[in-house]
Amino acid sequence: MAAIKISSKVDNGVWEDLKALARESHQSISGLLTEAIRDYLMRRRIRPRVLKHLEDSMAENEELGRILAE
Repeated sequence: MAAIKISSKVDNGVWEDLKALARESHQSISGLLTEAIRDYLMRRRIRPRVLKHLEDSMAENEELGRILAE
């Protein structure tokens, strides 16, 4: 997979924590950042689908919900 270079700013404390985690886990900072970005993107993309399924399920089972609420 091709990699690109990025530039950003982060709080010093967060940066120090990231460097410590890289040392402790024997991973590169680049690898940790790639993993963190991938996880973030997955969470952001999955959430709307999960909420849509929840809404659909609640609509399909509206009567059951009323019965159970009594």
